[in-house]
Amino acid sequence: MARHEESKEPEKKRKWKVPHIYVILFIMIALASLASYVIPAGQFDRVENESGAEVIQPETFSYIDATAVTFYEFMFSIPDGFIQTAEIIFGILMIGGMFAVIERTGVISIGVNKLAQKFSDKGLWIIPTLMIPFALFTTFTGQVELSLIYLPAILPLVLKLGFDKITATAIVLVATISGFSLALTVPANLGTAQLIAELPFYSGLWYRAIILAVVLSVGMFYVWRYAKKVQTNPELSITFDEQDTDQHEDTDFTETKATKRQIYTSITLLIAFAFLLFGLLNYGWYFRELTGLYALIGVAAGLVAGLSTTEIAESFNEGFKRILLGAIVVGIARGIAVVLEAGEIMDTIIFAFGNFVDFMPNSLTAVFMMVVQALLNFLIPSGSGQAMVTMPIMTGLSDLTGVTRQTAVLAFLMGDGFTNIFYPTSGYFMATLAIAGVRWEKWLKFIFPLLIVWYSIAIVFLIIAQFIDYGPM
Repeated sequence: MARHEESKEPEKKRKWKVPHIYVILFIMIALASLASYVIPAGQFDRVENESGAEVIQPETFSYIDATAVTFYEFMFSIPDGFIQTAEIIFGILMIGGMFAVIERTGVISIGVNKLAQKFSDKGLWIIPTLMIPFALFTTFTGQVELSLIYLPAILPLVLKLGFDKITATAIVLVATISGFSLALTVPANLGTAQLIAELPFYSGLWYRAIILAVVLSVGMFYVWRYAKKVQTNPELSITFDEQDTDQHEDTDFTETKATKRQIYTSITLLIAFAFLLFGLLNYGWYFRELTGLYALIGVAAGLVAGLSTTEIAESFNEGFKRILLGAIVVGIARGIAVVLEAGEIMDTIIFAFGNFVDFMPNSLTAVFMMVVQALLNFLIPSGSGQAMVTMPIMTGLSDLTGVTRQTAVLAFLMGDGFTNIFYPTSGYFMATLAIAGVRWEKWLKFIFPLLIVWYSIAIVFLIIAQFIDYGPM
């Protein structure tokens, strides 16, 4: 009996955990299917606008005969979702493979180290020196996961300069998420959202660039102010009781020289990155074109760096494994839109949302969209996956309420983006905290005031976007 009681004890102490993302999405598909038996089917008339996109005619909603989702439609929703998003899935996988090869060449860590060492005697100036390139690289590529490479490279130096783990972590996370949230040419979140909204790829860049400059500047000032406070009085560090410097006192900061092959690899990557931007900005490349380019860049970088063909192949494989979850989430998430469309209740949901937002000022409609995206990001931490779930509804809602589709995309980006360094369901974010040795609750104490400021800025710019009819451009 005593043993039986002891075996029960661990079960009592077991804490509730957030379900796996696959579980959450499957439940959402099931609920969306069941909703087709409760929510009446309906439809709007649609017309083609000047840019060729089909937009809803606000006053044309009508109920139609119910077409509830059948068992077979439910069963096929996930494979259909994968088929519809195959281009995106392959692109995401290839991004992971390419960066795994580049990481193996060693040029990323050498580049970060050289940048840090050059400014190692300038104290606080290391903050903008590192944050600006981190943000810019992320805003073009969307690779927030590179935080897992940046942080180990700069953490010892930041501590040696008299700052703390929070400062190092903030330099990386605040910079990368600024770039990701105001993406200029990121295919995964921005490209997917604009594809669904039927907008030209990466359009509206000028306005996002202005917001990025403001958001990043505020972020740098926030990190600078905290770092200066810690440098002046180490006891004010949020992690003061954890003795940050002990484990890095003997860190060797002698400059690591790049080999000739690594120099040639860096030149190859600069040329490839310039070609990538040329294609994105001039031809609106999406995942079909980018998948091929990413594969070529990975192979070329590996060969120039002197990696064997087997090492390159293994690196691609490792990269595929790291990013597999994010790729699969996109396909499963699309299954939700598949069943909503099969049950013909998508327009009914849009109609209901439209009636709801009628009670709020038009200028706040986009703010409401951003809040919805921010809340949903807790359940769906994949930007492209969340776009698949919400953008079909938000696009229709924008047509109904007079919010431009470009503004709806902007609301999605900022609603989804900022919370990625707040929610514990964000995998790369929690992994970055683990590398730094920063507990989530301590990070929360640091980042929460900045998130309030950021979202306040976001609200202002969304209201301005509403008034200026922020469009494709």
